[in-house]
Amino acid sequence: MNTKDIVNHLNDILKRNYDAEEGYKNAAEKVESQGLKQFFLDLSSDRYDFGHQVKSEIKNLGGEPNKGTSIEGDIHRTWMNLREFFSEGDESLIKECERGEKAAIEEYDEMLNDNDVPESVKTIFRNQKQSIQDALSKLESLER
Repeated sequence: MNTKDIVNHLNDILKRNYDAEEGYKNAAEKVESQGLKQFFLDLSSDRYDFGHQVKSEIKNLGGEPNKGTSIEGDIHRTWMNLREFFSEGDESLIKECERGEKAAIEEYDEMLNDNDVPESVKTIFRNQKQSIQDALSKLESLER
């Protein structure tokens, strides 16, 4: 993978973080439980921070960070809104958040397993991936 490819992939991950930030904000607005609401707000804040870290790495590699969410993320949030409307509440939101976290972990793994990705990026991604895995574990425990 060349530098341009790495920057493009970092921009994909940046968009995923924007999407997750917005998704968690939306989820926080929909849940009844104050504890769950705060958990989602904390995850939204984490993703905001992740985005700034990724932006810095994009700039360090000479790239231009993307701005805003992706079409896929917008569609996913719309799906979450519809699913919430037709479902039993918090459980469906938790499942959708789990699905998003699993997809994020796969994307992070792809970058971590690429030998061309700079170590500075990998260090950030290892830390972010661990936070995502921790969030996924908590989401899975909430679902049980």
